[in-house]
Amino acid sequence: MKTIVTKTIVMGAFAAAAIVAAATPSNAQFYQGKRLTILVNYAAGGPTDIEARVLARHIGKHLGGAPTVIVQNMDGAAGLTGRNYLGEIAPKDGTMVGYFTGTAFQYANDTRQHRVDYRTHDFVAYQPGTSVYFMRTDVKPGIKTAVDLMKAENLVSGGLGPDNAKDLLLRITLDLLGVNYKYVTGYKGSQGARLSLQTGEINYYSESPPSYRGVIEPSLVAKGEVIPTYYDPNYDGEKFIETTQMRGLDIKTFPEFFQQVKGRMPEGELWEVYKRVIALNGAMQRMIVLPPNSPPEAVTALRAAVSKLNDDKGYEEDAIKTFGFGPEWTASDDVTDRVRRALVLPQSVKDFVHAYIKNAPKGR
Repeated sequence: MKTIVTKTIVMGAFAAAAIVAAATPSNAQFYQGKRLTILVNYAAGGPTDIEARVLARHIGKHLGGAPTVIVQNMDGAAGLTGRNYLGEIAPKDGTMVGYFTGTAFQYANDTRQHRVDYRTHDFVAYQPGTSVYFMRTDVKPGIKTAVDLMKAENLVSGGLGPDNAKDLLLRITLDLLGVNYKYVTGYKGSQGARLSLQTGEINYYSESPPSYRGVIEPSLVAKGEVIPTYYDPNYDGEKFIETTQMRGLDIKTFPEFFQQVKGRMPEGELWEVYKRVIALNGAMQRMIVLPPNSPPEAVTALRAAVSKLNDDKGYEEDAIKTFGFGPEWTASDDVTDRVRRALVLPQSVKDFVHAYIKNAPKGR
């Protein structure tokens, strides 16, 4: 799918709506007469929710049996509430599937928070992603270009939860740059953090491309209230990779920005942790996942449907209109095995991250 820059504004919460689509004869009729609920682990109006609702409008036509598809939001605990609900309480009959953000690194870093082992779930598909960092232009002494971040006074970074990958990357990049900042976390989702940024409670934050392209760029950036600083590239364990979701935006990757302001590449243990986080979180930022012991027919049907979305022009056009790019899903038969292998971090990395979380700077 091609990435196209759009000026469409996506604002506010989206009302839950049922979408009934025509069946595809080639698929098994597993979902005949059933309703499929897509569970989003963040609040309505955020980037994960926006993406999930676009997917909900199109996936039904690729599922035999013409199921009704609805979206349900369950935010809290930096996305963990919805994740635990899926594993522990949700029906195991294929009628509820998670559309999750940030769960891969969250689990790999600390399995104790997950009441049901994440590796026992059935993983349908995943999609790479990134985060775009931005700040208010009224931060003292006045922010006119991205490099002015280096002289920012009274910078206050927002977050969703201390162990959330978004929070860690916000803190790690600022610490690597040597920028002084305060840290306020615990927002239920990006929509809440975004509102706090607009009111000045925080003045530094990051969002994934759907909400950056759909909300931040055409409104806050266009009005001169916010300026982007950098974004996280994809990383395959050896080299940084172009992030297709960022094509058409004149924003440097974090390594490029660091080299611009420091004249060298980052180094040290914190830099190695940064690469670990983006390697896992970036590769699997969005995940479509079923509860443990779901019917194999449901896994097969959903995986085939998501694969077909990659070639669905209607889905692509809807996504481009809504958030500026067409998602590209990995939905091969070995997805579950790939994810389960990836959900393991060395103990030394986990120990470092746990200490880093414990020593987070105090907010207001």
